[in-house]
Amino acid sequence: MQEWLKLNEEILKNKVREVYFSKFSIVGSSIDFIVTQKHKDLGEINLFWAEAKQGISDIKKSFIQLILTIGKHKFHVEQTPALIGAFDAEKIAFLSFSKIQEVFYKNDIDWSVTPSDHTSEQFLKLLKELDEILNEALIFYYEKNDEELKNLIKENLTNENISKFKIDKNNFVSIYHKWSKSVKESISIDWDLAKKNGIIDADFYLADLLSNENQTIVEKLFAILKKDHYEFNAKKTDLGSIVTEKTGFKDNQKAHKDFWAIYERPPLEEFWDYMIERRDLLVDQDIRERRGGAFFTPRIWVDKACEYLSKALGKDYEEKYYIWDCAGGTGNLLANFTNAKNVFCSTIDKADVDVIHERIKNGANLFENHVFQFDFLNDEFFDKVDDKGNVIYKSKLPSNLQEILKDENKRKKLIIFINPPYAEAGTTSAMSGSGKHKKGVSLDNYVYEKYKDILSSVRNELFAQFYIRIYCEIDGAVLATFSTLKYINSTNFIKFRETFKAKFLKGFMVPAYTFDNVKGNFPIGFLIWDMSQKDELKKVRLDVFNENGNFLGKKNFYSNHNLHIGKWISKFKNKNIPLNLGMMNTGRMDFQHQNLVYIMHDTKDLGHSIFLTYSNLIVCAIFFSVRHVLEHTYINHNDQFLYPNKAYQNDKEFQSDCLAFILFHGQNKISAKEGVNHFIPFSEKELGITQEAFKSDFMYKFINGKIKNEDVLFDDTLDKVEFSNEAKELLKAGKELFKYYHTHKEKAGYLVNASLYDIKEFFQGRDEKGKMNIPSKAKDEHYKILLSDLNLALDVLAKKIEPKIYEYGFLRE
Repeated sequence: MQEWLKLNEEILKNKVREVYFSKFSIVGSSIDFIVTQKHKDLGEINLFWAEAKQGISDIKKSFIQLILTIGKHKFHVEQTPALIGAFDAEKIAFLSFSKIQEVFYKNDIDWSVTPSDHTSEQFLKLLKELDEILNEALIFYYEKNDEELKNLIKENLTNENISKFKIDKNNFVSIYHKWSKSVKESISIDWDLAKKNGIIDADFYLADLLSNENQTIVEKLFAILKKDHYEFNAKKTDLGSIVTEKTGFKDNQKAHKDFWAIYERPPLEEFWDYMIERRDLLVDQDIRERRGGAFFTPRIWVDKACEYLSKALGKDYEEKYYIWDCAGGTGNLLANFTNAKNVFCSTIDKADVDVIHERIKNGANLFENHVFQFDFLNDEFFDKVDDKGNVIYKSKLPSNLQEILKDENKRKKLIIFINPPYAEAGTTSAMSGSGKHKKGVSLDNYVYEKYKDILSSVRNELFAQFYIRIYCEIDGAVLATFSTLKYINSTNFIKFRETFKAKFLKGFMVPAYTFDNVKGNFPIGFLIWDMSQKDELKKVRLDVFNENGNFLGKKNFYSNHNLHIGKWISKFKNKNIPLNLGMMNTGRMDFQHQNLVYIMHDTKDLGHSIFLTYSNLIVCAIFFSVRHVLEHTYINHNDQFLYPNKAYQNDKEFQSDCLAFILFHGQNKISAKEGVNHFIPFSEKELGITQEAFKSDFMYKFINGKIKNEDVLFDDTLDKVEFSNEAKELLKAGKELFKYYHTHKEKAGYLVNASLYDIKEFFQGRDEKGKMNIPSKAKDEHYKILLSDLNLALDVLAKKIEPKIYEYGFLRE
């Protein structure tokens, strides 16, 4: 089949279909190759999804592209195949979908990336994570393994006698989503009340799934199906609070019967334990975020945290201190402790308690009575008694833990060791469009109502709710906690810090993406606080580790109450604009919002914006450069940009470096398609343009001191801009790129007044969604070389500017 090597991708897909899949239906979509089969009740069912590549390709990379495509479009929610695969002109590979199923339920994957971009950080990270799993793929070469390949397809994809759809590890999650839409609302139950008692809709689904003739056959579930109703498992559930021991259907079970008529129940017994154990895959996102341990703490950081506890409190701290993980999840934070009589664990989810109790039976070093269900944001710490000493309210806390909390001396020997959930009801993403908070995530609880004035603008942050109750109601204890670091230096937490006064002992920070269910390039810190000492939080110094646990150095965090850079730049807003060069969006004042800082044509005042004119061009260039010279990393993510000192005003070279930087940075999105382009720093003659003049020669004149400015910023006269050698190299590289573009005047889309942004669009094009393609997509190789030269010169200039940012006080070391 050597001739296949010359085929383009579409023709190759047809050849593979004709030779190996002629008995099946082949569907085209965002997935290259979908094999389906007709089912009498379900219609077309998916059997095989594959990524196709012409020529000879890297099969593993094709698998990753397929996985990102599935996740991007959420294909796995509706229906999943038995097998996924990848093929090219010489070979085809198969892998059971169940091998990679759990990937789609992780929260640390950016599914918005372009699947075909094999150079993206997300693509490479996933390639590394799934390498061992992808090694299990079966690879068949068309010429050498033709017979074996046809036999595999026949045995694994052909099932002509199918009567009901089978459920297995591959598809039980996607079928749950179908069940939720079809059956859930027909069940007669108060779902909010059920959730408070640890029961979720997935428990009813599992009861249905693990049933034979409508009788659940697995007794360790929360709910059991008994023909025409469900009964709650007394061993798993607080029946008193649910009021009833069973519940039925609102529609005489019609939706239930219709749904299960087309599925085969129960699945093969070999899948039962997996489905029960992976109940978490069926949990709604808001519940997963609210649970303790919502981002599972990797063992490497659990070990590191215990190491730091030992450094801060002494090597024998386990013997001297009590330890309570009050957001315990399945208890993985407590794995290293050996003194079980001093260790307590609580979690909001009854299922997690059961998991830990099972682990105790298998040797985990904890006492069952020290592991209990407790909603830390709602439940009472202490028993309540009447005047006669009779208990009228029984706290869920064990009596020995209650005694520790009551005793001031014992409290000082209590370590609250936690990795709290940090969902936020008021996040921008949650509120956009609807304007509503996430339902039930962090509002409507005891802590929110009691401490909302102290928490102020961060009252919707779950971890802040945990901290404020711990600080105020477990006075004097040691808080040893994993969390984001915004409570240290964010301006939103100023009022929180006015209350939270404790002595910082030790701590470290690591990349957040090393935690399960965490997405984003920001730090997670582990900090130890002695809350018996009321120090004002001004500065903490953390050790920095990379994803492999290698020490990178130390990092300072400041409790900034200083004026930020936004106050500085706002001084230069012009009310009377003689010449509008463009608009700069100034965004927010920390590294995590760098993408919000850009310049473009716009006539609207966005609030966080400033119009560029000849009188403020230099300071705007300084602001822009300060914000973009340093790349955003997890280490600097929380750093705040500050109001500078005045020394920058006398540094002409710094000013001109910043002017060169703003001219050629990618966040300069000025376009001649949107308005007059005032940002061309070259003359027509320098670029070899003879057919017409630019609409604006402002920037060329500004650089050469030919703009008469009555409102000069720092001096009485505006001389020719003198550039440093690094800036000159950048201008030289920019000129070469502009000159090359203007040799394409005969081609469609050419603009004589083109900006750098327009030039990039001309060569790189846009995808089907209108987003500009990445440079590697450009077909013009010389353009890619010139752009690479430009970016290299821009990086060199950035390195030159960087130390001045600290020298002039825009950032603190």
